[in-house]
Amino acid sequence: MRIAIITENFLPKVDGVTRTLARLLEHLQDTGHQVLLLGPESGRTEYAGATLLGTAGIPFLPYPELKLNLWRPAFTQKLIDFEPDVIHLVDPVWLGAAGLAVCRYYLPNTPLVSSYHTNLATYCGHFGWGFFTPLMWRWNKFCHSYCHYVVCPSKSTSRMLANQGFDDNLRIWPRGVDMGMFSPSRRSKALRAQWMGVDEAEAHSKAVILYVGRVSFEKNLDLVIEAYKGMNHQRCHLVIVGHGPAFDAIQSECAQTNTPVTFTGYLQGIQLAAAYASADIFAFPSVTETFGQVVLEAMASGLPVAGLRAEGVRDLVDHGRTGTLLDIRRNMPRDQQISKYQQHLLTLVENPEMRLRMSRAALDKAKRYTWWEAMEAMVRVYRDAVIANNPYFAKEESLAADHTSSGDSGVEEDFPADSNCGAHSSILIASS
Repeated sequence: MRIAIITENFLPKVDGVTRTLARLLEHLQDTGHQVLLLGPESGRTEYAGATLLGTAGIPFLPYPELKLNLWRPAFTQKLIDFEPDVIHLVDPVWLGAAGLAVCRYYLPNTPLVSSYHTNLATYCGHFGWGFFTPLMWRWNKFCHSYCHYVVCPSKSTSRMLANQGFDDNLRIWPRGVDMGMFSPSRRSKALRAQWMGVDEAEAHSKAVILYVGRVSFEKNLDLVIEAYKGMNHQRCHLVIVGHGPAFDAIQSECAQTNTPVTFTGYLQGIQLAAAYASADIFAFPSVTETFGQVVLEAMASGLPVAGLRAEGVRDLVDHGRTGTLLDIRRNMPRDQQISKYQQHLLTLVENPEMRLRMSRAALDKAKRYTWWEAMEAMVRVYRDAVIANNPYFAKEESLAADHTSSGDSGVEEDFPADSNCGAHSSILIASS
């Protein structure tokens, strides 16, 4: 298929959305699709065979890492010339909304699909703009309402969207994990000792509590910090991997209160995998996730998770089996939240046998999530959107499959049975 993707975020920004998109582009290249990606300027013109066209953006003042990207006239012409079979809007809010208007005007017969990645309405409350929450939900729903299918990463997020009035065209686009990269085998005694500033023998006596993710206030990271402050630091050590707008403030606070915390900044690849595997407990306090990719990576690395019972995370973590999930009731006092979360951490710190049992269960569950199956789920959504828009395509695709299975050597050579033939290739077969 010829697939056009319009996205609010892309490389070099590092987050769950861009990492998932990079995986998707790699998969689409491997399976023979042609892709055009319109998004923020990345400094690239190509990635994994996809053509990239970028644009400038205006920094979003409350969160300078994010930009409000501007639609370019060149985007419109490029999109028209590309003649896509399907158009994918990724987290449409600003650039995606402009793209939606352009697509409906210039390509009204091309099917649209969208993917929901970020709980922006929930973020409004964390930034102190709770009065914008209902408005953001209405805008989100509007931007996704013109699409044949809306995909999201988890069942709990799907239920949340349904409760907010999204149509019944919701699909799950799961995520995967590279079990070759993220593995308990990457555990490093030397790295643990380096984090704590001690020798390897002493480092073994402490449980390492690890957080990986954006260091920002909406991630609820202060819940981990405050819980950790009241724990015995001869028995445990906190490591924070990542960066973000709250990095300097949190680092300064820990220094002023003599709270022993190791800050590594951003890590990627082998270094990130080694950090996961060298820890003992994964602390993840966020309540704004739609999936929780870092949780899956931690589980693949053999870590039990201390999380909250929130969207995304509760789909991955089985309470009492692969980790613990804390229920935070509405209006629960903050000191009570901290105390309860601290008890969850203490339970894991003081029970190495429980950690070992949960580690094995977490590893087993992580093995179910493969990137191939995750990306094929999105390809199926593309194909279903094309079929829904043009039932003739389904007939021709079936005809192509019949020719292949009947041993027609010419067709079989060009289009193997497991190929992902799109509208262009299927029509080509039919006409020949």
